[in-house]
Amino acid sequence: MKLVNPLTAIFHPPPTPGVLAVFGHLDAAVEAIGKLRQAGHTDFTVYSPLPRHEIEGALEQPVSPVRMFTLIGGIAGCAVGAWLTLYMSYDWPVVVGGKPVGSIPPYVVIMFEMTILFGALSTILGIAFNALFAARRQGTIAYDPRFTNDKFGIFVPAEATRAAQVESLLRGAGAEEVRRA
Repeated sequence: MKLVNPLTAIFHPPPTPGVLAVFGHLDAAVEAIGKLRQAGHTDFTVYSPLPRHEIEGALEQPVSPVRMFTLIGGIAGCAVGAWLTLYMSYDWPVVVGGKPVGSIPPYVVIMFEMTILFGALSTILGIAFNALFAARRQGTIAYDPRFTNDKFGIFVPAEATRAAQVESLLRGAGAEEVRRA
């Protein structure tokens, strides 16, 4: 009987079987992404040494839902800032020269600062929420250190039965190196 630490499965999951391709040129990587999408592959990881709009366009990823967290937080912050300043003005009125107690222009600064504060905090919460509860791939994926230098890469999770098909597709798209991971 073997004793296994339950945290090992969480922090060190087994590797995901698949195919890793290395591309030397951006055009070949974009073409491979297009061919993979045409072949019905939707769950693959693309590595790039720098952000490229061509890759983002080829992946056709949906817009992140985090921006809605930011919008809702910003609107809530503005409302809280307005409520806070007006409530305090009417709770402790200071009448100066016949001016109205609840005048909006002096409170715009506080409303703006609360908008920024709540927007930033809700953005952080939105990122954490999406990172924790998003559908995650089980297991680690293959990586090559050349992807941080000058090469582009694509990792396609595939069982042994489909790995040969994925390998030939990636080689046909112009991959310099293709290996099973």
